[in-house]
Amino acid sequence: MKKDFLESKERVVKLRDLIDDYRYHYHVLDESIMSDAAADSLKHELAQIEEKYPELITPDSPTQKVAGTALDKFQKIVHQVPMISLNDAFNANEIRAWLERAQKLLPAAKFDFLCDIKMDGLAMSLIYENGRLTQAVTRGDSRIGEDVTRNVRTIDNVPLKLRKPETANGDQKNPALNLKSPDFRRGRTEIRGEVVIFKEDFAKLNQQRRANHEPEFANPRNLAAGTIRQLDPKIVAARPLRFLGYDILRDDPADIPTNQFVYEILKQIGVATSGQAKHLKTIDDVIKYVDDLELRRKTLPFNTDGAVIKINNRAEFDELGVVGKSPRAAIAFKYPAEEATTIVRDIVISIGRTGAATPVAVFDPVVVAGTTVQHASLHNADEIARLDVRIGDTVIIYKAGEIIPQVQSVLEELRPKGTKEFDFKKALHDQYPELEFERGDGEVAYRLKNTSSELILTKALQHFASRGALNIESLGEKNVETLVNNNLVNDLADLYLLNILDLRDLEGWGEVSARNLVNAVADAKNPTLAKFIFGLGIRHVGAKTAQDLVKKFNSVDRLAHASLEQLLAVDGIGQVVAESILAWFADEDNLKLLEKFTRLGVRPHAEKLSGKLVNLNFAITGTLKTMSREEAADRIRSLGGEFQTSVGKSTNYLVAGGEVSSSKRIAAEKFGTKIISEDEFLKLLK
Repeated sequence: MKKDFLESKERVVKLRDLIDDYRYHYHVLDESIMSDAAADSLKHELAQIEEKYPELITPDSPTQKVAGTALDKFQKIVHQVPMISLNDAFNANEIRAWLERAQKLLPAAKFDFLCDIKMDGLAMSLIYENGRLTQAVTRGDSRIGEDVTRNVRTIDNVPLKLRKPETANGDQKNPALNLKSPDFRRGRTEIRGEVVIFKEDFAKLNQQRRANHEPEFANPRNLAAGTIRQLDPKIVAARPLRFLGYDILRDDPADIPTNQFVYEILKQIGVATSGQAKHLKTIDDVIKYVDDLELRRKTLPFNTDGAVIKINNRAEFDELGVVGKSPRAAIAFKYPAEEATTIVRDIVISIGRTGAATPVAVFDPVVVAGTTVQHASLHNADEIARLDVRIGDTVIIYKAGEIIPQVQSVLEELRPKGTKEFDFKKALHDQYPELEFERGDGEVAYRLKNTSSELILTKALQHFASRGALNIESLGEKNVETLVNNNLVNDLADLYLLNILDLRDLEGWGEVSARNLVNAVADAKNPTLAKFIFGLGIRHVGAKTAQDLVKKFNSVDRLAHASLEQLLAVDGIGQVVAESILAWFADEDNLKLLEKFTRLGVRPHAEKLSGKLVNLNFAITGTLKTMSREEAADRIRSLGGEFQTSVGKSTNYLVAGGEVSSSKRIAAEKFGTKIISEDEFLKLLK
């Protein structure tokens, strides 16, 4: 028994060291020394030994990263050194002005800099006594934080004990970096950093919540902050939090000569960093770093809203001191805000390609993440109820790498008197009185009743390929149904992915018919903008309205960013049509569809208004002998004229295909419109 205990004791030490080494390489060095399965097997063996001999359990054992019982509240902790915030800069001139102020205070100093990304998470302080984690404290109000140690211990990449540091490698031109590192496993070591959730992990969480019909989380930053403040550590343990360090505090300041040294040591003692820190010599290098970071920050695994710039030498850093509540030796560069406030003016409902009804908030234009936005998806009726967003509310809008901005929360303190809760069912009936919707058991979305997504796609494709839209030959009703039934297309853009090999083996198809369709689709890669917009199937947007929109906006992108007021300024467009257009371009699926069209080389172009019929408006009554009404409309537009579906005061000619209807004759006489025969019309076309 004694022999088994001694062997187990020796085995436990080796297992802990190997598991800690695995975690260090995985979380800090971003490499793996063994498979996840092998690491899990080692952890299982360690747990079994500790279960057999509980006296071998130590506080820093990898098995102790488990959730305990829930707390009633968190204990308040006073920071030994306040976790103060930084002043902000928003352009290169403000960065240079910051340096000039520091240089005036230390005129003899030759500053160099340490730059790092500003992570969008929850600031946290980890305190180690003799190398072992004893306390984790939130930033709080900068002076007093909350003790969240039990929660932080569950974070997989937080080391429960520090590794022994090696000699700092450092820059040979900077002697301070060539000093032998002190042993950070002795005395008090405070490590400051951010608790974050990576974007990929956040997306997986929300995907699972959608599958479980649970409300989605708003953004990674709020989720990280909310998770850390959970009273039940079991909830924290179940979420993919990570800690990324950026600073070290020691009782002896000489232990940390430079900020560059901080990042070298963090890596050596087992603490992960952002991987974006860089030592820079000049302020020009700093500005280039900031500019480069803006170009690639969207590709980083975590969200960020800027960069942190620090004077590298810690003695100079401390000598410059603090002004107000911020250090003089550091500054935060902020990229365009990813949050802003605005007022909701309306809530409209979009019907997506699957038949789901998606509510969209229409608000006063506001700049978020460098772009002007004016609508945001509200996802579904449950989300509206959760937010309790109402027309007239002031809301916080955020855009953290998403295509469509989101409503984060409502500022109820600014809510006008008399606002009413949004009645989703009533709004759905008011906006779509001729359609029926249903909400299945356990479903969060209302969908078109008795209509499948396949039928919706079939009708959308038929419309897109019709003569009045892209006029794709060989894509009639039967062929569209074949493509949909064989899962060859899942949206409109998939037409441009069709190839002969996919088509020729279909029942009733062959090499010739397959080639004809592929060629016809290829020929439709450069449609006129009006036909493309009409082909998208935006509710209430017919061929005439599409023409009017092209005259006003001249590109899909301009139309997508049009405000409600700009749309209402277009002749013939009223509130219902304008809101329908806004809703269509606020649907994330639709924006992804437009991006897909672009990737596949579809380039709609606006026709130049030239030709003999410029500024002339035509309407047609009856049946023409030489062409269809759609062909006549195309001929009119190709010569710069405008085709109208009814006679109005702006109509110049009414083309009569046979007898003129009494109502159109009366309108023509009223407005002085000239009535011409089909032969006279053909002469005009020549």
